Amino acid sequence: MESTVFIAVLFAALLHASWNAVIRAGGDRFQGMLLLTLSQGMMGLVMALFVPLPKGEVWLWLLASGVLHSGYKMFLAAAYKHGDLSRVYPIARGVAPMLVVLAGFFLLSDTLANKEYAGIALIGSGVILMARGVFSNDEAKILIPLALGSALFTAGYSIVDGMGARLAGNATQFTAWLFIFDALVFSSTTLALRGARSFKATRRNWALGSFAGALSLVTYWIAVWAMTVAPVALVAALRETSVLFAVLIGVLWMGERAEAGKLLAATVILAGIILIKL
Repeated sequence: MESTVFIAVLFAALLHASWNAVIRAGGDRFQGMLLLTLSQGMMGLVMALFVPLPKGEVWLWLLASGVLHSGYKMFLAAAYKHGDLSRVYPIARGVAPMLVVLAGFFLLSDTLANKEYAGIALIGSGVILMARGVFSNDEAKILIPLALGSALFTAGYSIVDGMGARLAGNATQFTAWLFIFDALVFSSTTLALRGARSFKATRRNWALGSFAGALSLVTYWIAVWAMTVAPVALVAALRETSVLFAVLIGVLWMGERAEAGKLLAATVILAGIILIKL
């Protein structure tokens, strides 16, 4: 991997952890996630102007993806309401690739290599260590099922997006309409659950939500670009350094509790993800 690509992917990992930090630092995490999603939907509309319309059953994959992305954000926002970035992010981010691998084994008759079994074991151990910190530090226990729920939806949209984009044959087209469907589903769900008050935001909150949305979009674009010029497995594994970035941002910037067990758990999760993806 060329040094330019290496640095770009590390930067994308930092941006991914950063937009999560922006949402976690906000007063109303649901509103922050809503504003992020709406800003991405507007970006998607602009992108859609430059690509052809999806055809046939691609629309069904896009609808499914929009529902799954919305579920992921709902659970993640709820988890951040009860837990620190440095606690929630590694669990939510770490469990997702493990679930994708297991789904492929049970649903697609895929075979697992020894390194994948080892990676799953490491992720599971890291998550247990991270969850143990919740109990030993008397943190809100509800953050664990919420973070795991976010991971479940992440695994779901990872599979759906991959298959849907292949069917569409145009990654930009699929991404643009994914942002649009995600915004429609998430905003409708928020309106039904929380009412119109969630849409009444200050200029500062709109600016923060749009900033987080832009970070998310740039992160995704860098990842897609990197996978066109470097081995996909290496890019995917390197992106997961976002787990450690999230812990460092949480501890150093947001003043979250610094503890050796938290850093150890994040490192074990990261090692497991890299084993699975390499």
